[in-house]
Amino acid sequence: MSRAQGPPLVLATRSAGKLTELRAMAAAHGRDVVDLSAVGLGMEDPAEEVLEVHDTFEANARAKARWFADRLPGHLVVADDSGLEVAALGGAPGVRSKRWAGSVATGAALYAENNAALLRALAGRTDRSARFVTVVVAVQGMREWRARGVCAGRILEAPDGIEGFGYDPLFWSEELGVSFGRAERSLKAEVSHRGRAFRALLESLWDIELPAVG
Repeated sequence: MSRAQGPPLVLATRSAGKLTELRAMAAAHGRDVVDLSAVGLGMEDPAEEVLEVHDTFEANARAKARWFADRLPGHLVVADDSGLEVAALGGAPGVRSKRWAGSVATGAALYAENNAALLRALAGRTDRSARFVTVVVAVQGMREWRARGVCAGRILEAPDGIEGFGYDPLFWSEELGVSFGRAERSLKAEVSHRGRAFRALLESLWDIELPAVG
C-alpha cells in the first residue's frame, strides 16, 4: 500500500555534511526536504550558537527543533544532536563533540582540530571503544516526535580516509569493517547513528496526518 508523502521536512542544521546525508536518507524514503535557506532563514542568527547548552542529546535536539519551529509556523522542522562517546574518556566528548577542542574554527579546520584533540586524549590508551549517538526531534506546532540511533566502533590511531565529516576518519565501524572515512555513503547510512535515528523518525511520521503549510 502506498503512503502519502506529507509536507516536506525542514532540516534545521547549518552543517553541509549533515544536509548531504539527510537529503539522501529522506529521498530514499520518498520524503522531500528543504534547508533553512529555502524557508527564509539563510542567515545564521547569533542565538543559534547558544541552543546546544544542555546535558543530553535529546534536550539539545529539542531546543533546536523548537527554536526553529517557533520561527516557521506550520512547518515540520527536524533537528538532531549527535556526538561521539569514547569509553576511556568517560563518554566524552559527548554533547560537546562539536566544540570539544575549544576551537572557533568551522568546517574542515574545526574537524581537524577536534580529531587532533581526540588523538591526544587517547594517547597510550588500550581501550579505544566508542560509539556515535544521535537523537533527532521533529516539531510541528505543539506536536513532537523523537528517535534515537547508536553505532558502535572504535577510535583509530590515525585518520583513515577522507569521506564523511567530523570524527568520521577516526571511527572504525565494527559492522562495516571499515572506517567511516572510507565507507561509501550508502553503506554508512545503513549503520550510522544518524541513519538509524532518521529512518526511525521517518517511520513514525509516515502514517500521521500532518497539515500542510498554509
